Amino acid sequence: MAKIRVLIVDDSASVRQMMTRILSADPQIEVIAAASDPFVAARYIKEELPDVVTLDVEMPCMDGITFLRKLMSQCPLPVVMCSSLTESGSETLLQALEAGAVDVILKPQAGVADFLAEQHQRICDVVKGAARARVRARTERKPVVPQKKLTADAVLPPPGSRAMSRTTEQIVCIGASTGGTEALREVLEALPANAPGIVIVQHMPEHFTRSFAQRLNDLCEVDVKEAEDGDTVMRGHVLIAPGGRHTLLTRQGARYTVSVRDGPLVSRHRPSVDVLFRSAAQSAGGNAVGVILTGMGDDGAQGMLEMKQAGARTIAQDEATSVVFGMPKEAIARGAVDRIVPLGNVARELLHAAAK
Repeated sequence: MAKIRVLIVDDSASVRQMMTRILSADPQIEVIAAASDPFVAARYIKEELPDVVTLDVEMPCMDGITFLRKLMSQCPLPVVMCSSLTESGSETLLQALEAGAVDVILKPQAGVADFLAEQHQRICDVVKGAARARVRARTERKPVVPQKKLTADAVLPPPGSRAMSRTTEQIVCIGASTGGTEALREVLEALPANAPGIVIVQHMPEHFTRSFAQRLNDLCEVDVKEAEDGDTVMRGHVLIAPGGRHTLLTRQGARYTVSVRDGPLVSRHRPSVDVLFRSAAQSAGGNAVGVILTGMGDDGAQGMLEMKQAGARTIAQDEATSVVFGMPKEAIARGAVDRIVPLGNVARELLHAAAK
């Protein structure tokens, strides 16, 4: 199997060296070059045509967003953006995702090398996911041993065999990863103001989800916010799990709330879709609708199966409209999905399912 050929673009020599070391340690990845600015990067792209480009936001001569827009209009390639782990950096990265980047890697303002070393597994996973992504033109040392992949058992015990009794209020839980930011925007923009209460896990680092929620809130009829511990899940409101913490659905009498808590990585993610879906199976049972969108890996597949077994209706995005058909494919393979639909039909399908 051919290796994934990666071009690293970053003005920091230490970051270029660390990223090269991390990616080269993975047997499926080959770093073909590391460029210090977009002009050098453009030459490498023309000569080598890499499979994936990792691109820093703040660089001399030309900023990363401008270069990304030029690249996506002239020579579309899977691009992973890198930026500081700050609120302002998150705003910029949202612009990058809208411009065509398929995923993000955030880095702190200090201690970058140590941070990147700790995040080696996520960095490699993000690059592999990007290599599988469908992109379209836009107008302008020793190999590291992978971390043990935990299941939702690390946060929440498996559900019992007894499903929850039906209630009048339905809850929708959505999971997404690579390509999910734009997919979620399309789904939420199509929902009416009185849509069922929704809880979302989108794989994102901390500090990023709040800006993402604010951006969606400006675009949608439903109210969108980053979830906080104890928030009530109610009609017309969407809660997005904060990056770096798990979000669980809980039930208090006839009322649904969310519990935001710390915990280990589950399926190499925090927040994890499996954790949200398992909690929905336990707390809502047949009162829930589960939706799984584009993303790499299998996070959410087991949780969606548990939701279905508890009586929930389940929906998956189809392959043709997924940026990466990983998470939906795994859920379908496990028999966890009732309906497979294109992205443009997801909003209508979940409203129909919630009305049953």
